[in-house]
Amino acid sequence: MKETFILSAKRLVVLTGGMFLQRDFNLLILGRVCTRDCGFCAVEHGAPVAPDETESERVAQAIKKMNLQYVVITSVTRDDLPDGGASLFAKTIQAIRTLNPEIKIEVLIPDFQGNPSSLKIVLKECPNVLNHNIETIARLYPKVRSQADYKRSVDLLRRSKEDYSHVHTKSGFMLGLGETREEVLELLQDLRGARCDFLTIGQYLQPRPDRLPVVRLFRQRNLKV
Repeated sequence: MKETFILSAKRLVVLTGGMFLQRDFNLLILGRVCTRDCGFCAVEHGAPVAPDETESERVAQAIKKMNLQYVVITSVTRDDLPDGGASLFAKTIQAIRTLNPEIKIEVLIPDFQGNPSSLKIVLKECPNVLNHNIETIARLYPKVRSQADYKRSVDLLRRSKEDYSHVHTKSGFMLGLGETREEVLELLQDLRGARCDFLTIGQYLQPRPDRLPVVRLFRQRNLKV
């Protein structure tokens, strides 16, 4: 069965000068089985099937029917593919713009195992925003993202801005996994050093009993830096 997954139908967009509720969709490509098993994530992991070569066209047609102004294309991590799925990201961007040249496209990409050729495949299509989530502070990577690498993620964001300075870069991370204030500040400094344009910060919530527990729940007053 051919499947493309809609993750959310709206989001809160934070822009300079205020916050706006904007209609958009997050779509998950490259299947629903991830090749990694991160401690915070409830996505199914294991051995995924081969990518659906018609997916990019179907995604573009769905977006056209919904008359969207902004779309976020994301995926599971596909370490089983030579380019990590980068070519399907590129094909999807192309297909969307063929039907709607004015739409704004954000791609939320995996780390492609640090492969610069895969990253370039996506960047050559010039998405409006290239997003790669750092997820947590460096110390917690062995527990939270054991198959990823903190420096590799920072380098991906830095390389994106160095090679394609006109493409906005974005990242995000979670609070509540046991990080300290000093470690969060260090993470922010690393993202600033990578010239990351946009940042989202969220509260970690345990998605199911076998995932990492919440160490701390933050309230708004706790978020002052």
